[in-house]
Amino acid sequence: MNTKHVFVIGLNEFNRGLLERTPHASDYTFHGVLDPAEVYDTYDFPIADMVRRSIEQIAAAGEKTGGSVDAVCGYMDFPVSTMLPLICREFGVRSPSIEGLLKCEHKYWSRIEQKRIVPDHIPEFTAFDPFDDDALSKIALPYPFWIKPIKSSGSFLGFRINTEEDFAAAIPQIREQIGLISDPFGWVLDQVELPPEVALVEPHFCMAESIIGGRQCTLEGYSLDGCVEATGIVDSIRYENGVSFFRYEYPSSLPYKIQDRMVHLTEKLIPALGFDNSAFNIEYYWDREKDRIWLLEVNTRVSQSHADIFEKVDGASNQAITVDVALGRDPAFPYQRGEFPRAAKFFWRVFEDGIVRAVPTGEEIERVEREIPGTVVRPQVTPGMRLAELLEQDSYSYALCYLFVGGEDQKDLLDKYIRCQELLTFEIEAVEA
Repeated sequence: MNTKHVFVIGLNEFNRGLLERTPHASDYTFHGVLDPAEVYDTYDFPIADMVRRSIEQIAAAGEKTGGSVDAVCGYMDFPVSTMLPLICREFGVRSPSIEGLLKCEHKYWSRIEQKRIVPDHIPEFTAFDPFDDDALSKIALPYPFWIKPIKSSGSFLGFRINTEEDFAAAIPQIREQIGLISDPFGWVLDQVELPPEVALVEPHFCMAESIIGGRQCTLEGYSLDGCVEATGIVDSIRYENGVSFFRYEYPSSLPYKIQDRMVHLTEKLIPALGFDNSAFNIEYYWDREKDRIWLLEVNTRVSQSHADIFEKVDGASNQAITVDVALGRDPAFPYQRGEFPRAAKFFWRVFEDGIVRAVPTGEEIERVEREIPGTVVRPQVTPGMRLAELLEQDSYSYALCYLFVGGEDQKDLLDKYIRCQELLTFEIEAVEA
C-alpha cells in the first residue's frame, strides 16, 4: 500500500505520539503544519496569514512527496478547526463544508439550527452586544443565566450571571478581551454568505442562555459520507463551583438508555446541520429529575483532552478517527481493547491568582509515572508565571497540571489522583486580587 501523506495543523510532539500509535499509522506519514506555538501559546491569530502560510507549507511539502497531499486535518478548536475547510478546498481533499462547520461553531447560528431540528433539547437564548450599555435590559431571561462569546474556545470569557452586579463585573473583561477571537473569527465569517438573521449578529456579540444542568457528558463521533457513528461517551465532572472541570472520565457511567437517546439525537442533528466528513463531539446534559436531555454545544473535531483516555480504554486514541475520516476510510474504531477498564483526565486546579514559585521536578514526574503505570503528568505552569496570564482558562480557576490516569474503577482513579498530588510539588505565592 502506498504511504498516505497526512498534514496536521499545529502538530505537537504529544499528539504526534498518539497519532503514530493509531491502528493504521504504518500506512501514513504525518507532516506538521505551522509551529504548534502559533495555535497553543497565544491569542494572536492572524488567521488570513495563517491560512495562506498553511497552504504554502503544504504545497511545498507536497512537491517533495511527488505531489501527494492525501489529507489535511487537525485536533484543535479555534483557529485550527475553522481554518481547515478553507485549506482543504485548495487541495481538493475531504473536509466539512465551511457552512456546515460554521453552523456548529458560530454559537448563535448553531442555536438557531438546533432549535429548528431538536427544539425540546435547547435552552432559551439570545444574542447581545457587550459594548451596548443597555445590553442587560435587552436580555429577557430570568436569573441565573450564562453568557459567553458567539465564538470561543474552552470556557474563555464564560460567566454565570446570578445578579445585575455579576453582569456589570463581567462586561469590562469581555470588552477588553473579546477581540482576540472575534476579530479573526470575523474574517472567517466574511468568507461565506450568512443568513440575514445571523448576519445581524456581529462577530463581537455574546450569547445569553438559560442555565441547563444535570450530569454532563461528551459524545464523540464522526460523519463519513453522510453516515453518522458514535464512538464513545465521556463523563464531564466539575468542581463544587459547578463551572470548572475536575475530570473527564471514560467510559460514561450514564444509564445505557440515556446514552442511546443521546446517540439518536446526534444521528438526527449532525446531518441536518450539513456537517459531514469529519469527527465531532457534542456536549450534553441529562437532567435526571425531569428525565430531559439538554444539548450544550457541537464541536467540529475530536477532543484532544480525551485522546489519551480513549487509548487507555479502547486501545486507540480518538486521533485515529480524525485521520481515517479525512482520508475517507472507515475508522472501525476498537472498543475496550486497551490496558485499563476506566481512565480519566484530571485537572489539578487552584481558585485564586498567584505567582508560581515551584513546579514538580523531572525526578518527581518520573517517580509518579514509574509508581503509577500508565499515568501521564503534564504541568501547565512554569516558575515565575502569573496564573492570571494563563491562556484558555475558565473565568473562575487556573489549571496547574493535567493528569491522565488509568484504573480498574472510579475509586482506583481517584486514589491514584490523590497519590499524584502527594508526590508532585507545586508552590504558589498568593497575590491580591
